[in-house]
Amino acid sequence: MKTLAASPTISTAKILPGLSAIVLGLTIVLGLGFLQDANNYLHNAAHDGRHSAAFPCH
Repeated sequence: MKTLAASPTISTAKILPGLSAIVLGLTIVLGLGFLQDANNYLHNAAHDGRHSAAFPCH
């Protein structure tokens, strides 16, 4: 009987999408969060998204 052992190395096929998601998420949450303008719809959308995700923002 053959048993399959888990590989201890993590392939780039798993790392690249994860890092891309982290960078995109931080860009949206932090990058748009610092936009301060009275009529800035991107900031308001990011702010409302943080509230809906229970992410502390103020």
